[in-house]
Amino acid sequence: MADELFDIYDEHMNPLGTATRSETHAKGYWHRTIHCWLTRKEGDHRLVRFQLRQTTKDTNPSCYDITAAGHLTAGETLTEAVRELEEELGVQAPLEQLIPLCQVREQCEGVVNGVPFIDREVSDVFGLVCETPLAELRLQPEEVAGVFEVELEELLALFEGSLPELSAYGVELPPGGGPLIEAHAVVRADQFVPRDFSYYTNVLRSLRNCT
Repeated sequence: MADELFDIYDEHMNPLGTATRSETHAKGYWHRTIHCWLTRKEGDHRLVRFQLRQTTKDTNPSCYDITAAGHLTAGETLTEAVRELEEELGVQAPLEQLIPLCQVREQCEGVVNGVPFIDREVSDVFGLVCETPLAELRLQPEEVAGVFEVELEELLALFEGSLPELSAYGVELPPGGGPLIEAHAVVRADQFVPRDFSYYTNVLRSLRNCT
């Protein structure tokens, strides 16, 4: 598969041209992404979903993460970038249906399979009320290993440090492919993609009012 091409920027978000995904992460160019958190209500409880990244990802493999997220490819707009929802989860929703939460700037460095990376992203963050049952999601095998759901207030407590771990119910892709299988996991905050925990707490508080 050909390496994706991204629009790249300096630290002030002045355009620098384009670069491949691997070059962008190798040289630490700023680039744009979209984040979307899926949420729903069940009685008086607000639930939120998060994904388990595949083991083969070039950054933060096997970590828990935003329900769906992805890079904007070269020339792509946010309206077009919502394709990530359908590609990763099989959920169709136009940009107008998403609820804007915030925009964040993040950067991190690391090594995956002996290859160093510098990831610098400006991300537009959205929420989406989604009633699709977990078992009916269509997970993208190259990107997503599973999706889990928990009560929003419990996940918030996890990142605030008042809850050491929580139990999550979800679905995972079985080894070798096939229909999704039920999964349960005991989840800790340090198993999520490394970010300042304020990102997670701010987003979760904003999701409380999604309707």
